[in-house]
Amino acid sequence: MDIGGRARKGQLLAEIDSPEVDQQLQQGRADLATAQANLQISQTTAARYTDLLKTNSVSKQDTENFAADAQAKQTMVHSAQANVKRLEELQAFERIMAPFDGVVTARNTDNGQLINAGNAGSTGAVGVGNSAAGTTSGNGRELFHIASIDTLRVFVNVPQIYSRGALPGTIAELTLPQFPGRKFEGKVVRNANAIDLATRTLLVEVDVKNNTRELLPGSYAEVHFKLDAGTPTVILPVSTLIFRADGLQVATLDSNDHAHLVPIVMGRDFGTQVEVVSGLTVDQRVIDSPPDSLADKDQVRVIQPKSGAAPEAKK
Repeated sequence: MDIGGRARKGQLLAEIDSPEVDQQLQQGRADLATAQANLQISQTTAARYTDLLKTNSVSKQDTENFAADAQAKQTMVHSAQANVKRLEELQAFERIMAPFDGVVTARNTDNGQLINAGNAGSTGAVGVGNSAAGTTSGNGRELFHIASIDTLRVFVNVPQIYSRGALPGTIAELTLPQFPGRKFEGKVVRNANAIDLATRTLLVEVDVKNNTRELLPGSYAEVHFKLDAGTPTVILPVSTLIFRADGLQVATLDSNDHAHLVPIVMGRDFGTQVEVVSGLTVDQRVIDSPPDSLADKDQVRVIQPKSGAAPEAKK
């Protein structure tokens, strides 16, 4: 099967010829048959000596020797059976089967190509987009790569401050550049339950139904979560921030135009704007570009803006 082909679960994708394994299996079955024949003879002999011992026609020592020989032959049969089973399972790897319904996204072999032991395998590894590939080990590479795209798994790193809202069942919307103006709905199914020490984010998995198969595995998308409404946040330009020894602050104005330095907690940084998650309310007035000499309770004169300009404040 080539790339783009739709595979069904259990469908044969490729068959590998391995004459060495086939010959070893035939030899193993022959060894098993020999061991079973030897066991049958030993069991028959042991049974006869057991009956003759009742009439004292044979010695007890000979009877015990034949009984022990029968037990040893039984063990040899079990060993030969285990060897045949091992070779049969090894021979099963000659047939590469699809693990689930999906689309073949990569094919790294052709008819007549030599396959080493690192490639000889069925399907195994699971990744983004419910994909699977031919099992690899050592320096081998996968034979086929299959993706099940009916349901896509999207992995998102959610900032720590919003981690409590990214719970299973939360609705999320995906937007992709190749589908302008469209949104694809998904749902949070699980999260890592641990904050990454390097990025301070929570890894979240969102499942998106893709029955139309428009979405392609491996695509980049923007994910928008519909979190429960909590404390409203405020978006401010970075020019309003005051960095002093007391920590991050902004200057607000009261009804008498007096300045008040308010400590804040910053959320997301959008570059030219920042999100304030604590310390401000939406009805407060904030001074833009406050001077370094501004102190708490200073009287401020508000300059009315010209047409289309923002209001200014001066001490």
